[in-house]
Amino acid sequence: MQTKIATLDGKRIAYADTTRFEVQIGRNKSAYRTKYAFTGDLAQAVAYLNAINIGNGYKKRLLMVGARKPVLARAFS
Repeated sequence: MQTKIATLDGKRIAYADTTRFEVQIGRNKSAYRTKYAFTGDLAQAVAYLNAINIGNGYKKRLLMVGARKPVLARAFS
C-alpha cells in the first residue's frame, strides 16, 4: 500500500491506493447521491467534480470515504 500526498484548495491530503473518493450530487435540501466513485485516484475524482455543471438549486461535493473530515470540496448554487 503506497501513501500519496496531494494539495487541493490549499489543503494537503494524504491517501492510499485503496482510498475511495466519491463525487456526489444533490438538489435543494434533498440528500446527496453518489454519481461517480474512484479508488486511489484523487486527480480523476477532482476532474469529474469540476466537469459537473450545476444549475439553480443543485449542489455537488467530493468525499474521501473513511476520513475524519470526509468532505474535501463542496459547491452549490
